[in-house]
Amino acid sequence: MKKFLSLILALTLCLTMFSFASAESVEDVIAEAQKMTLEELFKKAIEESNGKRFDAVGNSSRGKSVLPLFVEELQKIDPSYKLDYEGGWQQPKENKIFDQLTEDINGANHVMSMTLIQDGNQIQSKMLDTGLLLNFVPKEWSEAEGVAKEGNENPLALQTLNKVFMFNNLGEKTYKNMWDFVREGEAPLFMGVNSEPVGKNFLYMMTNDKYATIAKEAYEAWDGKNAEDDELIESMKEDAADLGLTGDNVQYGLAWVYLWCEKYNEETDDGPICNTLVTTSAKDQAGLLVYSKLRSVEETAESSVNNVTVAAYQDGYVGIGGYAYKHYLMLTKTSPLPWTSCALIAYMTTTQEGFKAWGKDMGGYAPVPACMQDHSKDGYVDGVDTYPAKNDRGYDWWLNEGKLVVEEPAYCASVSGTMSDWIDGIVASK
Repeated sequence: MKKFLSLILALTLCLTMFSFASAESVEDVIAEAQKMTLEELFKKAIEESNGKRFDAVGNSSRGKSVLPLFVEELQKIDPSYKLDYEGGWQQPKENKIFDQLTEDINGANHVMSMTLIQDGNQIQSKMLDTGLLLNFVPKEWSEAEGVAKEGNENPLALQTLNKVFMFNNLGEKTYKNMWDFVREGEAPLFMGVNSEPVGKNFLYMMTNDKYATIAKEAYEAWDGKNAEDDELIESMKEDAADLGLTGDNVQYGLAWVYLWCEKYNEETDDGPICNTLVTTSAKDQAGLLVYSKLRSVEETAESSVNNVTVAAYQDGYVGIGGYAYKHYLMLTKTSPLPWTSCALIAYMTTTQEGFKAWGKDMGGYAPVPACMQDHSKDGYVDGVDTYPAKNDRGYDWWLNEGKLVVEEPAYCASVSGTMSDWIDGIVASK
């Protein structure tokens, strides 16, 4: 019996050491890969994965379109290179990507090599704090000219996407201040706070003093404020204390969130929101939605991009113009093909061809400028500025002039424990 127990103990120890070694080996690959050029990574990927199966999971279905381009690049080095990726790029529904990754990493058979993932709150708490996902920063990304590193390096961001305030301009209402969207009588269209977590992260970020200060400045410049609004803001000091929130102006951000949750009209997706706003029958209606949805508007007698105005593009607009969330790229700590994953991530984040699937639309911005396509004249037809709302002013403009509220994983994770229920309570009571 003692010999049997000793054997079991030895086997358990071996399995534990093997699992630890596997995780360490991925970390070692990353450490070495971060010193390599893109061509060197391509060669390592060929050695590792030629003829093998590659699986990944992503929030964006566009990931599958980059894989054949990636294979073509490797075949320029080795024409015999083959990679089995058909059906390998999975896109879980209903935000189940975290469960799928956790099960794969903690399971006996590891399939997923890497992920393209969103929702900074859960990424921080479920993936980074636990060490289930590992960050890789390509050498050529770090050394690229003009790269926007702040907030994009750890975890590595493939792109920043914006959701912006728009309104139908055929009516009589004006929206020249962020507080106009939460004044009495408004019902802005918005995806529900629990149907898309990045929208809830936006509301968390509004309590960060950086954005709460913008809310304060906008409130002070707002000609629509009244005594009732003043009382609400004052009452938010107590709520902020109960929620464990700090900052000199947090009550302004919290008050705006309260009014937004109280008033927004829930929609299931940004597509229907866009399709509604651009119609002639949507006078005096506003919304907060993905900017790039304007690209797919079909011009008819009843619908037109020219029926909407991007709020922040107006001269004299005050306050935040919307919010930004990110798609991040990381390796699983049990990645079966870590070299191939590093090569693919480097290809997607440092070359225009690798980023093309996302860079083809306005409203999505790569940290490396060389990856981007110019969308500043997307509204031009035959050289004439026909649809001004589609002329993207770019990443720097949106961050600085448009004052986007940018998702920060660590901050979202630090406040979500208390704020989530507070937000849900407001939504449920309206």
